[in-house]
Amino acid sequence: MKIAITGGRGQLGRELVRALDADHAVIVLDVPECDITQRREIDRVANLAPDLVIHAAAMTDVDGCARDPQAAFRTNALGTQNVALACQRARAVMLYISTNEVFDGTKQSPYLELDEPHAINPYGASKLAGERYVQMLLDRFYIVRTAWLYARGGNNFPNKLITLAKAKERLTVVDDEIGNPTFAPDLASAIAELIETNHFGIYHLVGEGAASRYDWAERILQLAGLGHIPITRIKLADYARASTPPRYSALANVAAATALGIKLRPWQAALEEYFNEPMHQ
Repeated sequence: MKIAITGGRGQLGRELVRALDADHAVIVLDVPECDITQRREIDRVANLAPDLVIHAAAMTDVDGCARDPQAAFRTNALGTQNVALACQRARAVMLYISTNEVFDGTKQSPYLELDEPHAINPYGASKLAGERYVQMLLDRFYIVRTAWLYARGGNNFPNKLITLAKAKERLTVVDDEIGNPTFAPDLASAIAELIETNHFGIYHLVGEGAASRYDWAERILQLAGLGHIPITRIKLADYARASTPPRYSALANVAAATALGIKLRPWQAALEEYFNEPMHQ
């Protein structure tokens, strides 16, 4: 297949290129040469005549989205509309990367693919609007919701935590925000399997098992050789930030696992691999 990847130089985009490049003709699209918020990109992407567009480009700074909801909507909603219109014109399949933050976190058990979304912050609302555009404009699409994504060299929670731990004598981490730590190479491999199926629909592809931010942080520091740094538990209500994250936003992978046998490994095993690479020695 000819596959175009928006956000192809981001942390997920790079892993998608690695996972797909050997078997497909991959086209990397990213800023500044490709700005999905501009309507001119509709024709430009369509003229590439892709068989599939994986739309990974997004404004993922959750607090930045809260500070500038218009920018979030312009990128995550209207940008996704542009990509969907390009797929419509090219008669291409679209795979849209969405988020656990389309849910409000009140369920207290992992969200299923068909649970009704209800976003409580601008990031989640803008990504949910993107889902709606994909569903309204196309009849062949995958919507892949994921959570707490990280990769080597990315601007993500493990890297930020390690930087803070090396600079401070003590850390504070919330223990009542629950999600699924997801290693980007594992997600990319699962997506590579999914696109071979033509089994369109909504999927939750996340690291197996749920964890609190505190649980995840504790394990990160242990594997980084920084287990001696003390972590103080705090609550979301005590942590001042621009965005309000859903308290319990763990996702359950039911659709892909049951129908297609596509699963990601436990988050603990993936995190160990992340630290076993030479750059973390």
